[in-house]
Amino acid sequence: MHSGEINSVNATPRAAAASARHAGDAGGAPLLSLQNISKEFPSVRALADVSFDLHRGEVHAVCGENGAGKSTLMKIISGVYTPTSGRIVYKGVERSFSSPLEAENIGIAIIHQELNLVPHMTVAENIYLAREPRRGFLVDRKKLKADAQACLDRLGVLISPDRLVRELSVAQCQMVEIAKALSLNAEVLIMDEPTSSLTEQETRLLFKVIHDLKASGVGIVYISHRLDEMAEIVDRVTVLRDGQYVATDHFADTTVDDIVAKMVGRSLEEKFPERTSTPTEEVIFSVDNLTRAGVFRNVSFTLRRGEILGFAGLMGAGRTEVARAIFGADPLDSGTVTMDGKTLSIRSPRDAIASGLAYLSEDRKAQGLAVKMPVDANMTLANMEELSNRFGLIDFGRHAEVANEYVDLLSIKTPSIRQPVRLLSGGNQQKIIIGKWLFRKSRILFFDEPTRGIDVGAKYAIYKIMDELARDGIGVILISSELPEILGMTDRVAVFHNGTITGILETAKTNQEEIMRYASGYGHSPKARTAN
Repeated sequence: MHSGEINSVNATPRAAAASARHAGDAGGAPLLSLQNISKEFPSVRALADVSFDLHRGEVHAVCGENGAGKSTLMKIISGVYTPTSGRIVYKGVERSFSSPLEAENIGIAIIHQELNLVPHMTVAENIYLAREPRRGFLVDRKKLKADAQACLDRLGVLISPDRLVRELSVAQCQMVEIAKALSLNAEVLIMDEPTSSLTEQETRLLFKVIHDLKASGVGIVYISHRLDEMAEIVDRVTVLRDGQYVATDHFADTTVDDIVAKMVGRSLEEKFPERTSTPTEEVIFSVDNLTRAGVFRNVSFTLRRGEILGFAGLMGAGRTEVARAIFGADPLDSGTVTMDGKTLSIRSPRDAIASGLAYLSEDRKAQGLAVKMPVDANMTLANMEELSNRFGLIDFGRHAEVANEYVDLLSIKTPSIRQPVRLLSGGNQQKIIIGKWLFRKSRILFFDEPTRGIDVGAKYAIYKIMDELARDGIGVILISSELPEILGMTDRVAVFHNGTITGILETAKTNQEEIMRYASGYGHSPKARTAN
């Protein structure tokens, strides 16, 4: 698959307000240059002699599998980490940053993949946190709101600067993070998975902003696992693998397949594993006329033994809402849920877990993991009674044994089972959540966007685990916004539109175009195709 041509954008001077920061720049010299950067942590060498440069008006992508060193490199650029060795040269001057604030003050800002917003504060307060405009000793609320509104307008998003962040969706929070970075008027802007939570329309708005920033001379470092989308914005791409530099290419002169091959160190002709699970006619799970007023209505589907069932649909179509209601996280008005012929009574997630259901949330850090706790604690969190005696005392020997068993079973890369989960890659974090529910002996697993923010190699591993679960008779339901993922991993797909299922299609007999018709409501008719 070819990436397509990239139109070059000539760097131009920035606005007058930032002109002083451009003084002394060398004509063709890089805006930012990292030379032979190494970073070592206790027992881990995260980067080894990595060199990288960024020019004005350039979007430079950094690609690599989870654990390749991308995040460590970005944290060094933005002042979170100090390199063990190597040089950082910014606008021709060697620099050493002791904090992100120090980097921001000279024009380097980062948009983190993990949102760094304060939930109980407003959008405006978050955008200008610790930088609020003042009138004397008091915050100038009128100017704060106006400045924040200008940043939001620049992105083209309809979010009130007075809204509390806790009231926003994940996608809206991501746009606030981007607005916050834009408010800094940075000359180097690092974007870490900026589209991972955005709709297609929001992504288009972001790309327009990126083109505007390029035209004004901003250098952008862009990290994304969505390699196909890079063709629209990226000028050059650098690949890292195992903490080492592999190659830098002009994006127009390479292909997505070439980039992937460099990332994983081998040719990756197949994105999905060969399926070993075979659906039978035995129905192990069914939902009949599930309704929640104003959210979804009359949702019915079945899941067969050995099958992976997909949930597809546009953002807000009701896929996640149905899964959460089945799991007892949200209330239901009517409908029945049946497993192995027995009607379940689920009023809370506790009831669902006791019945053998598991829901792997799309927001794994907030709703799936205790990120400050170690691997072993997360792995056993959902089934502590299995490791405790009748007095509630934990058998720590058995606790460690279980954790090591699932680390080996799922090929989780971690220095030890005592490693805090927040220090692991996204793919390994996802595997820990799967291990947690397997230890719980769950019978039905809902995977909600399981590969979001995960590299191609880790995706393949997650897909393989899903196939093996289905092969072993565990029910698997895959909720995904990526149609290639739905087509590559499911046997049937239930397509949602506006809170209803408009069709249930056999995956082998459908395609992206037909799924999109149903997802847009055009496939829904009295003769809508079903594969029940």
